[in-house]
Amino acid sequence: MMIYKVYYQVSAKEVPVREKTQTLFLEADSEMDVRLKLKDRDYNIEMVQKLEGKYLEYEQNHENYKLEQL
Repeated sequence: MMIYKVYYQVSAKEVPVREKTQTLFLEADSEMDVRLKLKDRDYNIEMVQKLEGKYLEYEQNHENYKLEQL
């Protein structure tokens, strides 16, 4: 399993606006697995990014890091 950072808008009906973009962190097998896990939420997913190495360490040390449990 890998950790992914998901950039999304709260509603799939909203036009993406950078200032309203939310993020969450999720453990999954692949980007497709991330999207499947989130399909029941009404999110407008902008981007799914795999985290590893130094970037993962940076995010884990950041105060906003919280791994979603699905």
